[in-house]
Formats: sequence, structure tokens, C-alpha cells
Amino acid sequence: MNAQEFMKLFEEKQVQEEFDYYEDVAAILKNVRLKKDEALRNYTEIFDQQRIADFKVPISYLKESYEALEPEVREALQTIKQRIESYEKSIKYQDQDLNEFRYVYRPLEKVGVYIPGGTALYPSSVLMTVVPAMVAGVKEIHVVTPTFTEQNITFATLYLCGIEDVYTVGGAQAIAALAYGTETIPKVDKIVGPGNAYVALAKRLVFGEVGIDMIAGPSEILLYIDETAELDAVVTDIFAQAEHDGNARTFLLAETKDLLERVQQKIDQIVDQQVRSEIIKKSLRNNHYAISDTRKNLLKVLNDLAPEHVSIQHKDAKEIIQEIQYAGAVFEGHFAPEAIGDYAAGPSHVLPTNRTARFSHGLNVNDFLTSHAVINLTKETYQAIVEPAKIIAAKEGLDAHYQSLAIRTEVKE
Repeated sequence: MNAQEFMKLFEEKQVQEEFDYYEDVAAILKNVRLKKDEALRNYTEIFDQQRIADFKVPISYLKESYEALEPEVREALQTIKQRIESYEKSIKYQDQDLNEFRYVYRPLEKVGVYIPGGTALYPSSVLMTVVPAMVAGVKEIHVVTPTFTEQNITFATLYLCGIEDVYTVGGAQAIAALAYGTETIPKVDKIVGPGNAYVALAKRLVFGEVGIDMIAGPSEILLYIDETAELDAVVTDIFAQAEHDGNARTFLLAETKDLLERVQQKIDQIVDQQVRSEIIKKSLRNNHYAISDTRKNLLKVLNDLAPEHVSIQHKDAKEIIQEIQYAGAVFEGHFAPEAIGDYAAGPSHVLPTNRTARFSHGLNVNDFLTSHAVINLTKETYQAIVEPAKIIAAKEGLDAHYQSLAIRTEVKE
């Protein structure tokens, strides 16, 4: 299909599915706010079929999980952690001294981190959320993750990061606990981390009570390719995105239809060989789009979609990237597959989806900082700007404002 046909089809498929379970999530938030730990225990029994007396994970359990790791896994986690730390330190905002003004940054005091679980474990999500908060200097990092009954790599990675406040609770109820506080889990200032649709909607509903990083939708990748791309690699990139779940979105852009057809042939040849083939096929069946058009029109599609991941495997990659206005993260060339960004490149893999990159950005160290200006004017500067201020104060009818300004211009005997 061409760009116009795609946009028409895509717009028609956009549905705010979260409103189908809005009432369920709102009820969970209200119940946790009122009944606190009691509500958490009830929901854990309902959703996880477990009755838990104490949600907080003992530090000894975290340590045992770490010690049970194979040496090569420990080393891999250490290497990735160090790389993320180095990147985040390099982009951290620094205080600015502008003579009569200073602009200063301060770390948040308490942050809540949601780490997905349930069907799979995500140590990468621990590193991509917790490490930026650590580099920012956050004093308290409280982590919630769906219930586990045995040692696991999520707990091990949290131990590696030095996190002690870990709670085995997941879903919308975990977001409610962080937003409102319970007897066990403290109220935090901001909640970050990826999760399912219920978690995303819960974060939307508690925003304002606490800060949030973003509202995540289905994961997505857009690949813009030409004949110089290695098509076998392109196909694995598509599979890597599609294997997340059946809702994962893949967009393949090329300036010739023939190239799209060749990619599709390779997909058909090897999709059944994939370990997660059923999930991949569901994703591709429902959410894969192959689009051919002029570069101008393809770039318009790209910027309209503002995809979570953009992979440019094209001889004119640098020129194309110059035209990208909105994306969660951009991956240039053969040796920058999106999968390396998920694990070890450096920037966080917690990225805006569902077109929200048009007004937001991927999680980073600066999302864990607050900032404010410090104003200290000289007498000369004050005298130079006070008259316009007095005029506007008078026009607004705020007499005390006017007097506060005027009194500092009066000559005292």
C-alpha cells in the first residue's frame, strides 16, 4: 500500500481500548486507596492465586537470587549497568550560573518503579529504569513487580543495583499503592516503568497525585530500508519486535514495492522456524504494515506515527535521519539493531509509543530531577525593569503587586 492508503487504514484501526476496562481500573485504585494492604492482599489472591502476608522481599532473598546466577550472567549485567551509568552521567543536567540568575537541579526524593513480570522476567527493565534514577541521586527507590515465589533474575538485578525496597505486587493495584501509599508501601513522588494496558491506564488515572514517565501503548518499530539493507537482518528485526506480543506493531517502509515483496517472501519462508512463531504470526497478521511511496511521503508517515523505535537501514541514512522530527529512539545502520537498544546500547529502552513521541521522550536521568530558578537581581537591574512591571501590575488591577514594586523605588530620607 502507499502512504495515503496506509494512513487511512491505520487511523480507522485506532481505538482507545483502555476505556473498555476504565471502570475496573478505577475501582482498583479506589479500593487500594481506602483499604491499603488489605486490598493488595485480596487482589493478589484474585489475580495471582496467592495469599501473601508481607509484600516486602527480604534482602537476603535478593542476595540469594544474585548469588545463584551463573558467572557469565553476572558479568553481562555488570557490563550493561556500567554502560547505562556512563551514558546517563554524560547527559545529566548541571546547575547553571547566569550572574543574576541560577538554574538548579535537584533529585526527586521518592520514586516508584514498576518492573513487568508474570509471563516473563525483564532484568533489562530493571537496569533501564533503576540506573537512571540512581545516577540522578534519588534517595528512595521503591520497586514493585508481580508476585514471584522463587529466586529469579529480576531480584538478582535489583540486588546488583543496591535496591532494598522491593515489593511483590503487580498490576493496577501496585500503581495505586505507589500513588497513595499503604501500610507497607510508601507514597512516592513519581512512578516510572513499562507495564500492560491495566498498568498504563492506572498510571494515567493517578497522574497529578504523582508524576509519571509516560503512558505506554503497544511496542512498535518502523524500519526504513533500501536495497543496501541485509534483508535477512531486516526480517529478524521484524521478528524481534513482533515476538513481544500479538499487539506489537511493525512498519516497513521502502521506496520500491519489489523490496517489500522480497522481505515478505523471506518472512513467509522462516516464520515457522521461530521459537515464538505463534506470537509473531499473530502480531504480523494484525499489526504489520508494508508501505511503499516517495521519500517525501514516507517521511511524512514516519513523523505522523512518531514510532517508539525507528531503524534506518538505507544508503541515505544520515539524510533521512536529519528529517526525523519525532521518534522514541533512532537506530542508524546495520550494527544498530533495535534489540541492542533493548539491552546494552546505553539509552533507556523505556520509550514513548502510540504517537506520544510527538510530545514526550524516552526515560532518562533528567526525568528524576526537579529544577527551579534562583533570582537575585542587583539594584541597577531592578531599577531598569521595575517601571514596565508596575505598569502591567496596575493594568491587572493588582494593587498590592504594584505597591510591592513601587516601595523599592522610593527614596528613603
